[in-house]
Amino acid sequence: MRTPTLETNVSLRPYNTFGIDAHARLFARFASTEELRALLQLPDVQQAEKLILGGGSNLLFTKDFEGVVLKNEIRGLEITEEDTASGTALVRAGAGESWHGLVQFALDQDLSGIENLSLIPGTVGAAPLQNIGAYGAELQDTFEYLEAMEISTGAVRTFDRAACGFGYRESVFKGPLKNQFIVTSVVFRLLREARLNVSYGAIATTLQDMGIDTDPTPRQVSEAIISIRRSKLPDPAEIGNAGSFFKNPELSQHKYDELKAAYPDLPGYPVPGGVKVPAAWLIEHSGWKGHRRGDYGVHDRQALVLVNHGAARGADIQALAYEIIASVRAKFGVELHPEVNIM
Repeated sequence: MRTPTLETNVSLRPYNTFGIDAHARLFARFASTEELRALLQLPDVQQAEKLILGGGSNLLFTKDFEGVVLKNEIRGLEITEEDTASGTALVRAGAGESWHGLVQFALDQDLSGIENLSLIPGTVGAAPLQNIGAYGAELQDTFEYLEAMEISTGAVRTFDRAACGFGYRESVFKGPLKNQFIVTSVVFRLLREARLNVSYGAIATTLQDMGIDTDPTPRQVSEAIISIRRSKLPDPAEIGNAGSFFKNPELSQHKYDELKAAYPDLPGYPVPGGVKVPAAWLIEHSGWKGHRRGDYGVHDRQALVLVNHGAARGADIQALAYEIIASVRAKFGVELHPEVNIM
C-alpha cells in the first residue's frame, strides 16, 4: 500500500473537463480501499469537507474548494461469475476505472447490455450516483450491486439495486446518503446473448449509414453511438465542457399535449407517468444554440452543452445556465434542472 499524502493548494484544472482553474486547499489520491481508509483517518481529512473526484466530467467549479479533494484511482476489471442458466456474467469494475473503458472491456469479452452507454465520460464509481443513461438505456438496467466505504467509520457496505434508490439521474447517494459514502467498486450483470436496443434516436439510421441493415452486433451498436456522440458533443480535450448540462424534463401527458399543439415538431418519448422531452430542443428553440459570451457559451452543434472556450470562470457559466433555465420557463412553462454538479 502506498502511504497516502496530502498536497496543498492544488489546481483542479487538469481534473475537471470544464477546464475551470479552481484550487483545492487539500488534495490526495487513493488506489485501494486500504489507502482510502488511511486517508480518512488523517485529522486534516476528518475535519475537512470532502469532495470525491473521479473523471471530473460532471462538475462545475464556481470557486476554490476549501476542503479536501480525494481522487479515486481504484482500478480493476474482471469477470467474477458466469451463469450459464441465465446466459449472464457478473463483471466487477474498480470505481476509478473509466466508464468507457468498462464498456470496451465488456465488448471484448463478448458481453452486452451497456453498449448504448458508450463514450459517456467519467468513471465507474461516479456512474451509479446519478444513474447515468443515454440512447434508451440506464445504468440501473444492468446494475447488480456496488461496494462503498462509509466515511465516518471506514466500514465497507454493499448496496443492491433497491438500496441505491435509482431514479432519473438520481440515487440515494445524491439524496439521503449524500457525502456519507465513497464508492469503491461496482458489479454489473451483463448478457452473453445480446438483446439490443436500436430504436432510440438515430441509432438505426446511423447503423444503416454504416452499411448494417440487419442483426447488428453489440460492438456495431457501440460504434454507431460513438459516431453519433462525436458528431454532436465536443471533445473536452479540445473545448471545456461537462457533456449534457441539463436533465431532459419529464412532463405530464396533458402538458406535453398542450405544448405539442403549439409546437408540432416537439419530440417526446413516453416514460412512466408522462413524456420525456429533449432539453436541447427547448433550449435551441429559446434561441440559445451557439450563443457565445467571450470565453463561454452554448455549443453550436448541441444546445444541451455549455462550453468553456478558454479561461472562463465557473461562476459565469453558472449564471448563463440560470439565464437559460429562466428563458425556457418563460417560453414553454417547463423547468430545466442541471445535471452537472455545481460546486
